[in-house]
Amino acid sequence: MRPISAAHPSARSIADDIRGGRRTAVEVCTASLAEIAASDVRLHAFVTVTGERALETAARIDADRARGAGLDRPLLGVPIAVKDNLCTAGVRTTAASRVLADYVPPYSATVLTRLEEAGAVVVGKTNLDEFAMGSSTEHSAVGPTRNPWDETRTPGGSSGGSAAAVAAGMVPAALGSDTGGSIRQPAAFCGLVGLKPSYGRVSRYGLIAFASSLDQVGPMTRTAGDAALVLEAIAGHDPHDATSSHEPIPPLRAALGRGVAGLRIGVPRTLLQDGVDEGILAGFDAALSRWTAAGALLVDITLPHTAHAVPVYYLIATAEASSNLSRYDGVRYGARAPLTREQGLRDAYVLTRAQGFGDEVKRRIMLGTYVLSHGYYDAYYLKAQQVRTLLRRDYDAAFGVCDVVAMPTTPSPAYRLGEKTDSPLQMYLEDIFTVSANLTGLPALSAPAGLTPDGLPVGVQLMGRMFDEATLLAAAQVLED
Repeated sequence: MRPISAAHPSARSIADDIRGGRRTAVEVCTASLAEIAASDVRLHAFVTVTGERALETAARIDADRARGAGLDRPLLGVPIAVKDNLCTAGVRTTAASRVLADYVPPYSATVLTRLEEAGAVVVGKTNLDEFAMGSSTEHSAVGPTRNPWDETRTPGGSSGGSAAAVAAGMVPAALGSDTGGSIRQPAAFCGLVGLKPSYGRVSRYGLIAFASSLDQVGPMTRTAGDAALVLEAIAGHDPHDATSSHEPIPPLRAALGRGVAGLRIGVPRTLLQDGVDEGILAGFDAALSRWTAAGALLVDITLPHTAHAVPVYYLIATAEASSNLSRYDGVRYGARAPLTREQGLRDAYVLTRAQGFGDEVKRRIMLGTYVLSHGYYDAYYLKAQQVRTLLRRDYDAAFGVCDVVAMPTTPSPAYRLGEKTDSPLQMYLEDIFTVSANLTGLPALSAPAGLTPDGLPVGVQLMGRMFDEATLLAAAQVLED
């Protein structure tokens, strides 16, 4: 199967058609639900499809339009899928975990509220690695998602369901979350644009936490224009999230046409010398050539501490996960293991967590608990935080001579399902190019950069200065043009 997304309209064109009366929101929603019904049997991109709720929303949009109301909403009638670690009031939200298999939140994440205020129609919740911990969507309690480009391969993770839904044409856009590359890596594997915004640009309120100093919510789309459209809708300060920024949001769509003339692109060539697939390197070089042909300038840079990024990430992320996931104790909400009369509170904790969490989540909780334990905190967690500061200084120095930093998004194209599940370390090393953006808080975007000789998508990653998503989007659009 080859993705059919190129034949499907963009989010922007859908909204324009509904606004102009050429299509109705109900027609568009019905078509999206039909595509899901036809394709998701094979791909398993969705955990929950909210068809009835979506059609009701679409009908309200059409009724408003008939009265001339709400026509200025930028995502008017656009079907969107959201990762199932974003709380949705009245809709089951599982994080693809047995411990939350029947959890129905009483409130919605801020990004969901903002999408609906912008006119979007949420058609369902997408599959992910359990609690967003993974790089292949194989660590899901409800089973793996398949890549529309080759159904024997992973769509990436942890936002693999969102990526597959967009790549297969079920929806024109989806939301994912990115803690170490979980938007950008599946975007690269599925031939999409995936944007991790600057830390604080988008509210995390209602996002089921993995690692709170690293998590960010962002769009996955087929075009840079659609990514800008969705990011404008969900970004901005939120009083419910103390880490959300007051930084003004520039008109991102207006920046798309400015091109890259004079843009200085930093290339850390020493990072590309070992372990990168030849097809990935060819796609990366082709992207650099297109940018230079459009007037960009290439600058050689060094990022001396990037070699330590993966171990630093897996110390900090697991430590924060250990803390965040302690709330799933079988007492307050979520699944609770049945107990005998002789068993007490400790047994409730142990049995609930043993039965409710999958192997990868347990592995990361144990790693995180270890690095935070007495006698090891200074040697591991504190040292990792110190190296994290050095990583940020590397990028600050690089941005003294360049405007963006470019590298491949992944060292290899999409790998086969099951290929890396027996080797967690091998899978963790797939994050070498993506984790630095989360550790530094900088914005990063993956854009399509052609195909390997085997016909698999290649992604190129751009990282920018804090809150400069506009430059990343403008550069991504040049590759499309």
